[in-house]
Amino acid sequence: MGTLAFVADGRNVILLGPPGVGKTHLAVGLCTAAIRHGESVLFVRAGQLMEDLRKAQALNRLEHRLRYYARPKLLVIDEFGVWPYDRLAANALFGLIAARYERGSVILTANKGFADWGEVLGDPVVASAILDRLLHHSHVLNIKGESYRLREKKKSGLFPSALVGIGEASQEVQQP
Repeated sequence: MGTLAFVADGRNVILLGPPGVGKTHLAVGLCTAAIRHGESVLFVRAGQLMEDLRKAQALNRLEHRLRYYARPKLLVIDEFGVWPYDRLAANALFGLIAARYERGSVILTANKGFADWGEVLGDPVVASAILDRLLHHSHVLNIKGESYRLREKKKSGLFPSALVGIGEASQEVQQP
């Protein structure tokens, strides 16, 4: 991935894992490398993207916004799964992923595993259709471990005992 061949090939990168394991940090690093290589990049938080697409749909401007998000060679969608989305937003996201399919790369960071996407999107059929396109040409990194942000709190004894032991430090890399 560090060679950015995935961008040239229109492949996607999906970074899965709990909060604080470095998903966004990795995505930003890949964005920075892509920009240095002259690629067009757009970084957007999932909540902001979904709200923008939902509003555009309500204003009958969805096609215009889809073209905007489909234009860059690399689109980064950060923090997918933090909040649930309504069906209108889920359908709009499907439209975006379908528009980018085999045309441009997506880096997506998510706190939820694929099995939970139907619940996050409020529609398992739409979730399945989105995953079908995202995963067809993709690299999936499932990062397991404890939050870098909370590690120091744990060492100092300030970390809540109910959260101690969540996630063992390991990393799985899957490439279909």
